[in-house]
Amino acid sequence: MQLSTRQQAILTLLREQGGVLASGDLTDHFDVSVQTIRKDLNDLSDMGLVKRVHGGITLPVQTHNLSFANRCVINLRAKQRIAERVVAQLPEGCSLFLGIGTTPQQVAEAMLNHPGATVITNNLNAALALCRNSRISTYLCGGRLRPSDQDLMGEDATAYLRRFQVNFGIFGIGGLSADGALLDFSPEESHISQAILENCEQRFLVADASKYLRSAPVKTGHLNDIDRLFVDQLSAPFEDLCLRHDIDVVVCAEAAL
Repeated sequence: MQLSTRQQAILTLLREQGGVLASGDLTDHFDVSVQTIRKDLNDLSDMGLVKRVHGGITLPVQTHNLSFANRCVINLRAKQRIAERVVAQLPEGCSLFLGIGTTPQQVAEAMLNHPGATVITNNLNAALALCRNSRISTYLCGGRLRPSDQDLMGEDATAYLRRFQVNFGIFGIGGLSADGALLDFSPEESHISQAILENCEQRFLVADASKYLRSAPVKTGHLNDIDRLFVDQLSAPFEDLCLRHDIDVVVCAEAAL
């Protein structure tokens, strides 16, 4: 299901308030009924985006990622805007990695009319999207197929990525901690992202705002390891984090009407 504008705003407010919100504060903030807020919170809880607690919600502590189907629709337009801005910065003839996840998948979708590039990926959906552009040469690594995530993992996949040295490494993350740690849900995911970080000239992190303060158990790196962050919006704490670490940020906001 697609999140409503109010549900997106609830998640943003939750992160801005440090991960805890009272239901009563939400009804006052949005000037809606208790029943309306209860439905919003139930929907967000069913999708794994919040945890219901007595009197309100918290950010969930997660050791596993959301289902691929949920991730495909959550913040889809934000991911598409991020992808469009990323592709606009990729010159003709460049080489790049595309990592796992739905935002790198949207980067591949946005490359439909790109004038030409070489792409190495372990992301099945990204590879399928790139097939529609005959000007792009696509290399898909081998490895263990994860049906639930529709990607390839393991030592073979990581070793294959390390055979290349490319211009751009474009990757997502499972979560981003308050101190700037880049987090993933498994060592295999972390190894893929680390291979990308270590074998490219410019490192582009693509992450919609829902990743800020989202928990995941494996530390992959730090914001200081990237060259540019593409994000749809910045809360005040997220912006402060980027300023403290002097991160080059591209905010891909919805265009004003």
